[in-house]
Amino acid sequence: MLKINQYFDGKVASIGLQTETLPATVGVMAVGEYTFGTSQFETMTVISGALTVKLPHSDQWQTFSPGESFTVQANQSFDLKVDVETAYFCTYG
Repeated sequence: MLKINQYFDGKVASIGLQTETLPATVGVMAVGEYTFGTSQFETMTVISGALTVKLPHSDQWQTFSPGESFTVQANQSFDLKVDVETAYFCTYG
């Protein structure tokens, strides 16, 4: 069953699903700056747009474009800057 989530006053929305191997979400982010926390290992892939990310334990920002991915360990937080509306796919576990 699909699960719909909204965060940051509706500026981030996702639909949760179960892939063949891992739980996942596909979502969109409006322009803005966000901090996310993880409860499990995550792999986030940009589908459209771009995400500028400051990963845990880093002082540097990195920009990820369509087709590019980054990972975050469980129980961490990471910061995002979104300069254009962006779509993403994220797997958990």
